[in-house]
Amino acid sequence: MDSTDNNKPLVPHDPYLALRFLDFRLLFTGSFLSSLGEQMLTIAIGWELYERTGSALYLGLVGLVQVIPVFVLSLPAGHIADRFNRKRIVLVTLFLLALASLGLTILSYLHGPLLLIYGCLFIIGAATAFNSPASSTLVTQAVPEHAYQSAATWASSSWQLASVLGPAAGGILIALLHSATLIYALNAAIMVLYALLLLPLHEPKQKLVVSTETTLGSLREGMKFLWSTQIILASITLDMFAVLLGGATTLLPIFAKDILHVGPVGLGWLRAAPSVGALCVAFGIAHVPPFKKAGQVLLWAVGGFGLATIIFGLSHSFWLSLSMLFLLGGLDNISVVIRSTLLLTRTPNAMLGRISSVNSLFIGASNELGGFESGLVAQLFGPLVSVVGGGIGTIVVVLLVALLWPEMRRLGKMHEEKPTLE
Repeated sequence: MDSTDNNKPLVPHDPYLALRFLDFRLLFTGSFLSSLGEQMLTIAIGWELYERTGSALYLGLVGLVQVIPVFVLSLPAGHIADRFNRKRIVLVTLFLLALASLGLTILSYLHGPLLLIYGCLFIIGAATAFNSPASSTLVTQAVPEHAYQSAATWASSSWQLASVLGPAAGGILIALLHSATLIYALNAAIMVLYALLLLPLHEPKQKLVVSTETTLGSLREGMKFLWSTQIILASITLDMFAVLLGGATTLLPIFAKDILHVGPVGLGWLRAAPSVGALCVAFGIAHVPPFKKAGQVLLWAVGGFGLATIIFGLSHSFWLSLSMLFLLGGLDNISVVIRSTLLLTRTPNAMLGRISSVNSLFIGASNELGGFESGLVAQLFGPLVSVVGGGIGTIVVVLLVALLWPEMRRLGKMHEEKPTLE
């Protein structure tokens, strides 16, 4: 008979553990709809601006306008998430996102000035900066601690599913209506619906521990904790450099046109492959017991990510390249689940907003810088050198992390008693 070390019978693994809780089902549904709307809006704004201007520069400004407030406001937003009611912060940011989407709806319908369109996008970026650290901590209000890995897995799967369905749905609506106006209005309605789903979410039973320090002192406290918690620092470092160096997806148009010769249809399949792979792996993770050697799994996953990136860069076969992108997405999702679970289980609740904001800032910055790095190297030395070199760099980072942080190699189960602040 199977038993634990205490001769107690093993509890069967429940792949749907987090979904058994009503609060998480509400959060999961709202998060999926929000991500779906975000993906549709991205397609819509890109199509409309290029349709109106015919300029790639205006498309590039979309990302810049949204990422500047994220860089500037993320750390203060984490401090605020630790001092005030997190659910209310999310509700306020959803209201701002809905207003910005309504603004885009009116401007699209009236063919309003581009400056005002970018103003709405700036508001979206600012609202996102405050929404991200607060919303990522709501999981701790929705499920008990033993369900954190399950919650992280399902949360990741919802985002990946939205990444597959959102662009397709947005493209279909634009093709049918020959306009992006309805998509903006639909996104505003989604934000309102998400807010309504969050209203029944239970408030935390205990009040957050609030520091009397200034904002800068509070941020220093968060950075000090992150530096002292090496296992979290190592996991963020791994993910950050994997995203920074593994920039295969940034150069997909070049590979589709000039190397694989598959055209726009093939490009669509290549872009979808990582999200499909991540979604499949997420469902797989949900149906297996929690990782018993999470550190080794994370190192192997990021190392495999680097190897798959190298193979993709060398491939001249569409199906091999498609398979490697599928694998890239799946391995990256393993890293996301482990990192997200570690953040939830190893960070005191009173500091979760600040650590989540640091995590979001580092990963977000590596996404933006990674795209720039891949494009610059590809321009100077060619796409093959850019992608293959990035894959090799990722494997080197894995080896360095394994050497510099031996606790990562020894990391077993991710669940442990959550630390508290005095």
